[in-house]
Amino acid sequence: MYNGEKVSVIFPTYNEKDSIRAAIADFLAAGTVDEVIVVNNNAAPGTSEEVAGTGAREVFENRQGYGYALQRGMAEATGDILILAEPDNTFLGRDVNKLLAYADDLDVVFGTRTSTIFIWAGANMGVFLKWGNYAVGKLLEFLFGTTILTDVGCTMKLLRRRVYEQVKDRFRVGSSHFGPHLMLLIVTAGIRFVEIPVNYRTRVGQSMVTGSFFKSLKLGLIMIGMICYARFASVFLPNSVYRVSRPADRTATHQ
Repeated sequence: MYNGEKVSVIFPTYNEKDSIRAAIADFLAAGTVDEVIVVNNNAAPGTSEEVAGTGAREVFENRQGYGYALQRGMAEATGDILILAEPDNTFLGRDVNKLLAYADDLDVVFGTRTSTIFIWAGANMGVFLKWGNYAVGKLLEFLFGTTILTDVGCTMKLLRRRVYEQVKDRFRVGSSHFGPHLMLLIVTAGIRFVEIPVNYRTRVGQSMVTGSFFKSLKLGLIMIGMICYARFASVFLPNSVYRVSRPADRTATHQ
């Protein structure tokens, strides 16, 4: 619980059998997390057994894809504040409290893994991934005139339930680039946000995307294409999910 509001953490899982039990314990130890939702997205055998008895609630999403898993998790969560993360050991549970501190003022908080001082030894954040994410973040920032963005690929995010309710009907991406898709929906809806650095540690096991240079490159190109399309669609396609909200439609973040 945080300032009287229920906090839900959502973990999509596919290949995190060896790390998920420790991740659940770590996030619950933050002291502010009321609920952990584990979305089993056709996960490795034995994952359910690892989740059992941890206090987390396991749900299932048969449509394969990171985005589909997160969408199911957000729909199942009961919290006032939703925190998206991954149970692969890369994120620290205590960073939940960093995000929550900024949620006092804003409805959305994005994490960034590109701050060198927060990148742990052995973390999968080499030159290509770090500066690739930074460059794509700057592209989004420039095209839409947002506040600072330095990492479109960070999967640790906070959004209030009212933001989820506002954008959920516009979800169109079910795969690995759901994260920047969600960011674009928030930006074009006129919802105020901030980006803050989070710890980034060594992953347990191999990532299905960032573990391969060519898969990472392909994903980066997809993100660039989506951002450029969203900028075009926001101006010229009035029925697009990326249409820019009029000022009167924008969510008020201060009560």
